[in-house]
Amino acid sequence: MVIPAEQILIQTVNGLVNGMILALVASGLTLIFGIMDVVNFTHGDLVMLGGFVGAVTVAATGSFWLALGSAAVTVGLFGAVLQVTTLRPLVGRDPLTTILATFGMSLVLQKYALWQWGPSARQIQEPLAGRFALFYLEYPWYRVFTAALSGAIILALWLFLKHGTYGIWIRAATQDRIMAAAMGIPVPAVHTAVFAIGAAMAAASGVLFGPLGGVTQTMGLDFTLRAFIVVVVGGMGNLAGSILASIFISLLEAYAAIFVSPAQAVIVSFVALILTLLFRPTGLFVPTPK
Repeated sequence: MVIPAEQILIQTVNGLVNGMILALVASGLTLIFGIMDVVNFTHGDLVMLGGFVGAVTVAATGSFWLALGSAAVTVGLFGAVLQVTTLRPLVGRDPLTTILATFGMSLVLQKYALWQWGPSARQIQEPLAGRFALFYLEYPWYRVFTAALSGAIILALWLFLKHGTYGIWIRAATQDRIMAAAMGIPVPAVHTAVFAIGAAMAAASGVLFGPLGGVTQTMGLDFTLRAFIVVVVGGMGNLAGSILASIFISLLEAYAAIFVSPAQAVIVSFVALILTLLFRPTGLFVPTPK
């Protein structure tokens, strides 16, 4: 079977675009785990919540950019409240308690979304219309735009962690919480800020994904599952590894879609997860210690 070069290039573009959107979701999840050691099952539902906030804002104002900002701020503040009220009292306890707490909150958020917005999908009007010729396809500019904006948000996060004062606090808390607290860094406040940043990034990805697939109360489940696969393959708590793993997994699925249906192509991500756990449980993109 000879695969046309055009089809391979189209699937490569699809994989890169999908990978950047997935990287935005997984980056927030990785950041939370790296700082707090919390397996956050509500992360995908924060994507869903951000999508609904964005859809309501777009319907009221007609502005996509206002929807993106309001969703990030609203869900970020909600994430801070959630961390203070639900997760902070569980610090130091068995990790199973945080898993159960975030799983329970995930169910609450899904049922709230169903009650508040109903079972029908909400659409968000894309801010960038038009298509361009990609071989035999008319490829939408908005998909390229989402990838570029996702990359810009991730780059801004990296610059903040690398050069910002509070970013240095976060990195210090990641490496040694006890020593960071001894140096005067308010570790509980850092945890709250990190959870808020992760929630805001999840909300932003929900708004960006809204024009592509609509917003429903169950969309968080798929994002949560895929983000956890990426975090494991990239290395738990490894931000750069999660970004690379997002692109890697998305490219695998895109190439698999050449031979099977897109629904079946998702299987390759689970195969990658199983092989990673069997042969390199620390993650594919974690440097090997010398």
